[in-house]
Amino acid sequence: MGDRLTQLQEAVDQLANQFIACFYYIERHHDLELFGPNDKVPDLKQDQPKEVETLAPDAFQAGQLELARDLIVKEQQVEYLISSLPGLDNSERDQEQLIKDLEEELKVAETQRLEAVREKDEVLLKLDQVLRGIRRH
Repeated sequence: MGDRLTQLQEAVDQLANQFIACFYYIERHHDLELFGPNDKVPDLKQDQPKEVETLAPDAFQAGQLELARDLIVKEQQVEYLISSLPGLDNSERDQEQLIKDLEEELKVAETQRLEAVREKDEVLLKLDQVLRGIRRH
């Protein structure tokens, strides 16, 4: 589960970075249109860098479309990771019961392991006795 949480955190961070990249793209490449009679586009001096690098409308729209698709894919990845986290469909009581069941399975497995270790020790003891018997003859 810790790995899923890490993946989710990374995906959310990436989504936030993509949002910022989208805002930057729109801010940097929009066309310089006036929205009201009092709006002015400032004149730039020769040595002043451009604040906006206007793109052709088709190129700007294609960039927006690509960014929107990337956002949708990342958002779907975040949703998937959230849905794969345990406990979303289980109540607290169901989770407690699942933990109890797993503890019982663990006890049974530990008992089987101890039995296998005991059998191994017995077989090794018998093998040792057989090898000692062969050396004597």
